[in-house]
Formats: sequence, structure tokens, C-alpha cells
Amino acid sequence: MVHQEQITIPTKGHGDMHDITEQVSKIVKKSGISVGMVNIFNVGSTGAIGAIEFEPGLQKDLPAILNKLIPPSRDYFHEQTWHDGNGHSHLQATWLGPEITVPVSNGKLILGTWQQIFHLECDVKSRQRQVVVTVYGE
Repeated sequence: MVHQEQITIPTKGHGDMHDITEQVSKIVKKSGISVGMVNIFNVGSTGAIGAIEFEPGLQKDLPAILNKLIPPSRDYFHEQTWHDGNGHSHLQATWLGPEITVPVSNGKLILGTWQQIFHLECDVKSRQRQVVVTVYGE
């Protein structure tokens, strides 16, 4: 069986993180699937999905380390082509990835005690993000 829904996330721009664990959990419960997997996918090339301990320090640390690894710059070829200020946004989102898959058992997400599902906005401007949540199993 497969169940699919979308979550809409209004973001404030680069570095804005949202804990979407509760929303995903509700979709899993609504699906009626007891054992299987849930895939959480960001639609768009400048947003990322992952798992982290969603606490204030890491909410600052993750975007900060991404900016050190892949800093905002006008030197990216994307910038030379489009001049839109978000070359680093595409690269940061690609580095983290647009999706995560989490196992489901007894109708619940299998996550560690300090592990939550997050969405990270990597783009330089605010967005209205669509995240597709697909639960599959039995």
C-alpha cells in the first residue's frame, strides 16, 4: 500500500530550518501503514531534507558550516550565468540532499531519541516549499 501527502513550509530564506518530524509522523499514522518506509522529498533544487538533533545550537551550526564549506560567492559558474545570488544555495542543497527515507514500525517512525527530520532552506530568499511525503508498506 502507498499513501502520499504534501507538507507546505513557508521559509524565511537562507539558513531557515524547520522541524517537520511531527507533521511526517501524523501522515504516517494517517496512512494506516504498520511496517514500511516513509520518503520525505523537497521539491526544488535549493532546499534540503535531513535528520539532526533539532536544537538551537545545531540550527545555527549547520547553516554556518555549510557557509564555510560552500560560501556565498559571485565566482560560481551559476552566478556568472544567472546573476541571481544563489549559486551556493544550489551547491549546499545538493551537498545535503533533497530527501531522506525513514523506516516505519508499528505505525511509527524509527528515529533515535535525539533525531528529528528537518527541512533547511538554502536559497537566498523566502520560499513556499512543497515537501512530498510518501509512505509505503503494509
